Amino acid sequence: MKPISRRDFLKVGGLALVGAAGATAMTQVNAKPHNHEQHHAPSQHGHTEGPGTGEVDHEKNGFNPTDTLTDFDYGEVSTLPNGQTLREYNITSLNKDIEVAPGITFPAWTYNGRIPGPTIRATEGDRIRINFSNGSDHPHTMHFHGFHPGVMDGVPGSGPGGLVEPGQSFTYEFDAEPFGLHLYHCHAFPLARHIAKGLYGAFIVDPPGGRPRVDHEFVMVMSGFDVDFDDENDFYAVNAIPFHYQNRPIPIKVGETVRIYLVNILEFDLLNSFHLHANFFNYYPTGTSLTPAEYTDTVIQGQAQRGILEFSYKYPGMYMFHAHVTEFAELGWNGMFDVTE
Repeated sequence: MKPISRRDFLKVGGLALVGAAGATAMTQVNAKPHNHEQHHAPSQHGHTEGPGTGEVDHEKNGFNPTDTLTDFDYGEVSTLPNGQTLREYNITSLNKDIEVAPGITFPAWTYNGRIPGPTIRATEGDRIRINFSNGSDHPHTMHFHGFHPGVMDGVPGSGPGGLVEPGQSFTYEFDAEPFGLHLYHCHAFPLARHIAKGLYGAFIVDPPGGRPRVDHEFVMVMSGFDVDFDDENDFYAVNAIPFHYQNRPIPIKVGETVRIYLVNILEFDLLNSFHLHANFFNYYPTGTSLTPAEYTDTVIQGQAQRGILEFSYKYPGMYMFHAHVTEFAELGWNGMFDVTE
């Protein structure tokens, strides 16, 4: 009989077992240790529910996906002698154990101890200064999508910032352009592992004068977790924690306009998607135009693709949003909007 994989175990009902009683069983389902990774068995924190119904320890994790939705980091703002706005950020890479589902701890690499890293936000033309320190035990970098000099690209071979050793630091500095929705991530090798372990975040550059005013702006970064390091995701999520927005629906009101900054940084799967129930949205690919390219209820993104969604609800109720790949939704990429009058 062919051994059941951890991923298949979760799909066929293992989620209901994972918790104080099920965590031990999980370690026996086709766990594959690798020489280049320290395999952490799922820890037990007294949870009795599965990931679809229980909650992780957000306080211990150091971040809460509900807060991540609206936590925009505008940096420390000052004015340069030439009149240009300077936004300065301090970001540190850290090793950190993250409880990704009740009873399952993942040995992550993080920016500022959170997944995704801080949502860096600026206006086109601002000067961005990122003081990056490597507090991890592996070399890391910060690679930003957008325009910048080659020495600021954060890629091995590009200069001192292309591979920042443990205990070292580097300052990335460039002008924020073009306006749109971008991202940043580590570009050290093996690249797939550095991204999959948590080193990524959203980078929003607003157009001069800003975008039209809306009632809510939310950041949603789509990703996954390969908890047994076999290069196959076992969980999928928005803003790191599977099922979070199913357990904690996002409250909005009828008629309110919602803007979602949607970024896909999923590793080990070619495509990801976003589907909104009982509604349609205007979609702005990469956010580099103020004119929507599509009016739809489902969008597909490859890794590093991103876009802005805008919509409002006509009727009160509970409305689902999720990946329109059933497997992804069943393994955590699933949430709800709680729409009230």
